[in-house]
Amino acid sequence: MKKKIPRSTWLPIVLLAYLAVMSYMGRQELFQGNYLYYFGIIGSTLAIIIVLHFLLKYREKK
Repeated sequence: MKKKIPRSTWLPIVLLAYLAVMSYMGRQELFQGNYLYYFGIIGSTLAIIIVLHFLLKYREKK
């Protein structure tokens, strides 16, 4: 019997893959010297994905 992958796992993985693609596409900002903007966007997005993971995990246990 297949075990279903919980939403708290697969959704953040998909969002991380999306973030990786968007980071690659936006690397021109990094090359232009906008380090704070580039890494600020990546950092804030990572924080949101982590919070989403824990919120989904909480909802699954409830």
